[in-house]
Order: sequence, then structure tokens, then C-alpha cells
Amino acid sequence: MGNKKVISITIITIVIGFMIAVQFQSINKPVVRDTRDTWEIREDIKKEQELTFQLHQEISNYNDKLEKYKTERQDDAVLKETLDELKVKAGLTDVSGPGVILTVKPFFDEIMPGERVHTVSPELLKRLINELNQYNAVNISIAEQRVINTTVIRDINGITKIDGYPLNRFPFEIKVIAKSEEGAEKLYNRLQVSSMIDAFVYDNLQVVISDPLASIEVPAFSEIPRIKNMKPVNAEEEEK
Repeated sequence: MGNKKVISITIITIVIGFMIAVQFQSINKPVVRDTRDTWEIREDIKKEQELTFQLHQEISNYNDKLEKYKTERQDDAVLKETLDELKVKAGLTDVSGPGVILTVKPFFDEIMPGERVHTVSPELLKRLINELNQYNAVNISIAEQRVINTTVIRDINGITKIDGYPLNRFPFEIKVIAKSEEGAEKLYNRLQVSSMIDAFVYDNLQVVISDPLASIEVPAFSEIPRIKNMKPVNAEEEEK
């Protein structure tokens, strides 16, 4: 029992001594107070406000740049979409859609008597294209050569050529795309009774018209479009 009391008194004495030491140390190290005067505090606050203002300015600038970047990306997307639409209208892309295929071939086979055909009349093709356009044709190709606004069909040394491509191999196909399947049906019906088809017979040619097709493909114009009577506008001239 005596030993236990001694141990207990010893532990209590150590705890009390530790508490006194901590309190004494706290007294020797008081809390540091802000000794700056009012003007110094105001100057520090002013500096903090200026720094905050600069940070807000930078954030605002970065936000403006971000919005500008988003706008430019949207403008680029609009420009790309517009460019794609113009390419389609100009015939610079492959297109597909409902339509009919006209197969042009000699009226007489090689084993049958008759004058052998070497080419097709350019006037005949031009008249046919005009008639197809009247029937609301959207896209046309002749022997896989796209027909566009600048297409030239003419006789060169006795051979009809479309944009320089000779049409002296038979049979060849004229692909015609309509606006819709209903348009393809109307196009087919009009061609069936067209006198234009009969005109080919006078040149010893026949035109076989396919049934309306749900989808046919017309290739893109393969050459660089020729643009005449146009030149870039000079900025100074434009201002004048």
C-alpha cells in the first residue's frame, strides 16, 4: 500500500509540474498583436484591392478570349457548312439520289446492216440536257462526266467531247438525279413520251430508259471550274 501511495503522489506531482511549466511558457510568449498604424493598414488594403482588381481584369480578358474563340469556331463551322453547300451546288462533290439512267447505244448491232456510229451529235446532247432540266433534273452526268454550268459539249475533229472527254465509245450512260422519288417517277414518265428520245434514231442511236431507281450516284466534276470575266477585288479599288 505504501508503494502505491508513493507512485500516485509521484504521478500527480509530475502532472502538476507539467501544467505549471506550460502556463509559465504561455506567459513568456504572449499573443503577437498587429502594431501597424491606421495608414499602414489602409495602404495594405489598397494594395490588396489593386491586386484583386488586376486579377479580375485578367479573368475578364481570358473570358473575352474564350468567348471570341468559341465565336470563331462557330463562324468556322458556319463557313465550312456554307462551303460544303456551295461545293454541292457547283458540282464539286459526288452526289446520290433517286433518278433514272439513260443508256445510249447504236441502233444497229455490228451483225446487223446499217451505218456504223462513231460519235453522238453535240447538238443532240445539248437539247437533251435542256429538256432534262425542264423536267426538274437536279444532277446530270454523261459517260461519268459531271454536267455543270460551265460544261462545254462540242465537236472536235469529228468527235463530240464533253469538257475534253471524247464520246466515241458505246454504250455510255446518262445519269439523271431528281429531287425526290416522286420526281424520278415524273421524269421517267415524261421521257417515255418525249420526242427528244426519238430524235436519236435519226443519228442511228437509241436511248434505253431505266425504271425509276431509288438511288444512283453522279460523280463530282473532275476538272478545275473555269471562271471567265472575274478577278479578285483590290481593297483600295473597293474603297474608291
